[in-house]
Amino acid sequence: MAIARQAEAVVTSKEDAGSKITRHATLLSGQLQQLRTRMYPPTAEKSLRHFLTNEVSKLTSIPDSTLKLMSSEGRGPIPGRLENNHRVYTLAQINELREMFAAQKPGDALRFLPRRRGGEHLQVLAIANFKGGSAKTTTCVHLAHYLALQGYRVLALDLDPQASLSAMFGAQPEVDVGANETIYAALRYDDADRRPIRDIIRKTYFDGIDLIPSNLEVMEYEHETPRVLANKSSDGAIFFERLKLALAEVEQDYDIVILDTPPSLGFLTLSAIYAATSMIITVHPAMLDVASMSQFLLMMGDLISVLNENGAQLDQDFIRYLITRHDPNDAPQSQVVAMLRHLFGSDVLLPTAIESTAVEAAGLAKKSLYELEMGQIGRDTHKRAREAVDAVNEGVIRLINASWGRE
Repeated sequence: MAIARQAEAVVTSKEDAGSKITRHATLLSGQLQQLRTRMYPPTAEKSLRHFLTNEVSKLTSIPDSTLKLMSSEGRGPIPGRLENNHRVYTLAQINELREMFAAQKPGDALRFLPRRRGGEHLQVLAIANFKGGSAKTTTCVHLAHYLALQGYRVLALDLDPQASLSAMFGAQPEVDVGANETIYAALRYDDADRRPIRDIIRKTYFDGIDLIPSNLEVMEYEHETPRVLANKSSDGAIFFERLKLALAEVEQDYDIVILDTPPSLGFLTLSAIYAATSMIITVHPAMLDVASMSQFLLMMGDLISVLNENGAQLDQDFIRYLITRHDPNDAPQSQVVAMLRHLFGSDVLLPTAIESTAVEAAGLAKKSLYELEMGQIGRDTHKRAREAVDAVNEGVIRLINASWGRE
């Protein structure tokens, strides 16, 4: 391989640390790009699978028999057909069915179309933790997909310069995301280059989900903000409000915004916490991870105090801890989970995101469990993982509905 030969060609004389790191970064980036090109050719686009009528019935609460009758009579969206003649619908068609039934049965509209109504505020949900490996992005992707499958309008906002969430939606940070196309474009301090947030929002292949992608550019906000804060005559003092104000511009377009925060407590994370109406803190049940979360909470408490001193009041609907990568058969993990439940009570979500080869297999294919079709992995493995993920997401939806006064 060309990259391997390049590595062999490096002179054997001692490299300084900076040169070695730069060379390794170049080699790894090139190798990853080759792998991406093989998996996702430049002209390829991600697409979402179709849904059988029994799946559509479960998602919409429209009886299977009604769907078949409508199809036979040519009413509503016309489903496609598989080789075995089974009817299948796209997610866009499922949402068309939802709107049709909500209009026909206004008294029961919420059951078919659960989007927020007048008087219900935009729910901005930050998924946070500055410990890597806590499954923040996995949580974001599965929650976004689940919400969209239920009929909610979702904006997924990637604040992490590593851009894993963007990649899961098919936006490769080094190839598909150009200059001034991340959230930094809407937050930057120079008026000439700042863009309205609506201009950087992208449609995705997943009906009901829009995306603001990320790449290394978002780090500019971390570098720029201290310089602006040092300039007392600027508006840098309200840096933490910029994300909240930007989201207000598109408030009417969405029901829920999901923020995938960076694994650090910088200005972007602080902005996300201030903009959020609720927060999920992911934690892997191992003592090192819990110790790291303890430091995260202490630092976050200090930073929130700074916000309060600057006149910013945080009024969040809920803050919950989500146990991720959980092996219920692991005794040390069980002890950690018991400790967290003892300390924080109901603030720890009862469902946990179990560790599963199904989630790992889906992640390798840049997919969520909701995108996998039966047969791609073992049926029982897929079923157990799907039930666990569903339980977590249903728990979050219950909290959101409570914040809207629906429960």
